[in-house]
Amino acid sequence: MGLFDWFGKKNKQEEIFEDEATTETPDLDHYSGIRVEVATFEGEILFVAKLMRIHGNTAELHQYSEAAISPEDATTDSVEVEPLRVKIRGYSDHERKAIYMEGIITPKEHHICHVEDLTLVGINNDRAFFRLSTNIEASITVFSGISPGEKKCKLLNISIGGACISTEYQFHEADRFLLKVNLLEDRPLSVMYCQVLRIIEKNENIFEYGCKFLELTEEDQETITQNIFEAQRKQRSTV
Repeated sequence: MGLFDWFGKKNKQEEIFEDEATTETPDLDHYSGIRVEVATFEGEILFVAKLMRIHGNTAELHQYSEAAISPEDATTDSVEVEPLRVKIRGYSDHERKAIYMEGIITPKEHHICHVEDLTLVGINNDRAFFRLSTNIEASITVFSGISPGEKKCKLLNISIGGACISTEYQFHEADRFLLKVNLLEDRPLSVMYCQVLRIIEKNENIFEYGCKFLELTEEDQETITQNIFEAQRKQRSTV
């Protein structure tokens, strides 16, 4: 299902009646500028965006990903897009916690969505972003230790901010390496500089590591985002 399919269309001549009594959510303005993921209540990730221009319980979502709604989709001469209630998840560097919100979005021009009824529903120590489960052959390049060089591994899952891998090579917390993987056959090799955050489990000399990406530029993050979205779409199309 495409992103625009989640939005219903309403004839412009139909009037939309809304409850005039809205409750403004306080203290949301300091989350302005954070990167967030936007998902349906069924768990479908729609797009990644920057949360901007928070005022009371309204805001804007400036989309990063290629799944963005195009201006020609947003409006036509005879119809307009019906608002969609979504979940919004991001990460506050200041609080070092995952931020959970809900709101009603309507796509506008220039890959921007207007948000109404923005509500903070939770602040937790959870992972910041959606993780795509994978089982892809990859490689790691180790720069120090007893046996530096390139090693085989498997990419078990990936998000915008990090990944989980399994390998025979034994790391320690805070160790660093380069991860190289082709998330999609028709796309260039992705190379991420990683740091081990935790050793998840050990099983017959196979180690699993939860890692975070380091020194990613906005362009790097956008490339990872696009690849994750495309891989997710391909996974869902084969189910």
